[in-house]
Amino acid sequence: MNFLELAKERYSCRQLSDQKVEKEKLDKIIEAGILAPTATNAQPYKIWLIESDEAKEKLAKANRYKFGAEVFFVVGAKKDAAWVRKFDNHNFAEVDASIVATHMMLEITELGLGTTWVGHFDEPLLKEEFPEMKDYELIAIFPVGYPAKEAKPAEKHTIRRTVEEAVTYL
Repeated sequence: MNFLELAKERYSCRQLSDQKVEKEKLDKIIEAGILAPTATNAQPYKIWLIESDEAKEKLAKANRYKFGAEVFFVVGAKKDAAWVRKFDNHNFAEVDASIVATHMMLEITELGLGTTWVGHFDEPLLKEEFPEMKDYELIAIFPVGYPAKEAKPAEKHTIRRTVEEAVTYL
């Protein structure tokens, strides 16, 4: 599938089946994240794969959005490891981690799996439950699985701005 087809096919899947996701596919999702570009190649991100029952119980305390998933990715950004633009001291950690997360999300779709970018979670509680996350800004949780038969894009999914609204040619 070409990139524009992939971009059009991807949607926020909020209904996942109980079919187990194969380890090979999880590995490819991780690889897609690792291949993502970052400012000055600083790579100020971390990916956590949540798959054990104990870890899923901890995650559930800070995130109520499971959508039927049995496996989750959490992506974080480490500010003190990121490139900082000298003109205004803008730190690129969250930008870099968002690029990593987007690569992962698109690979999830390419593999025939579903997910949605969950940003509504209790970050302080998540860091309390997972001390290994404490030095990171947590930017996304991805519940991952095979789309349920009844899964479909949200009604507003295909509504997009026109080129005239989105682009200014200078």
